[in-house]
Amino acid sequence: MTLSLSAAGLTKVYDGRAVVDGLDFAFQRGKVHAVIGPNGSGKSTLLRLLSLLDPPTRGTVLLHDGEDPVEANTSVRRRMAFVFQRPSLFNTTVLKNVETGLAIRGCPKRERSDLARAALRQVEMEKLGERNGRTLSGGESQRVALARALVVEPEILFLDEPTANLDPHSVRIIGKAIEKLRDGGRTTILLVTHNMFLAQRLADRVVFLFDGRIAEEGEASAVIERPQDERTFRFLTGELAG
Repeated sequence: MTLSLSAAGLTKVYDGRAVVDGLDFAFQRGKVHAVIGPNGSGKSTLLRLLSLLDPPTRGTVLLHDGEDPVEANTSVRRRMAFVFQRPSLFNTTVLKNVETGLAIRGCPKRERSDLARAALRQVEMEKLGERNGRTLSGGESQRVALARALVVEPEILFLDEPTANLDPHSVRIIGKAIEKLRDGGRTTILLVTHNMFLAQRLADRVVFLFDGRIAEEGEASAVIERPQDERTFRFLTGELAG
């Protein structure tokens, strides 16, 4: 069974301010959840909490394997992957960068290259496999970071602004790769984005976060086209600073 994720009373406090404030939420297995909201609303912090990168001040991240609760340990973390807004690539070839997660997970060495090349094909980067990862453009680096996540076949994938400030060509390729993963139905995807076109195209559900709390949540088309909360409407129409 696929790993599932939920939160109970999830709170993160920085300098006396609750950046994420008492969230209760369950993410549906195999669905894409787009988290939207103004800058400073707690979106990236929420992803870091849910992905177990940061501990909450209060509350709990709940994980289930099928119907059975599981503890947040190293083996569980290896069933997840995170693509950061500004990915950091190692000072080695693109191919070796993508192989890294496989090596950590104990994948036999003879299989890593083939799997990494297949992942690079998904993001149209296979021709640059022998380039040093640190010589790539921003869009190319983000595509390699996505391939590095895809190659380990995560059950839960966290994407923090994966298309921010990228060229249209890279945005198209990244969107296409996420869409293919979504259509497979085996991976739960949490996508933080300011790109409403991307959210509407890829997401099954949308969560609108405001001041660390969920102001509105529902089917993507309903929230984006017919928002019920005034703050959601103001954000989508550009009246509320993004």
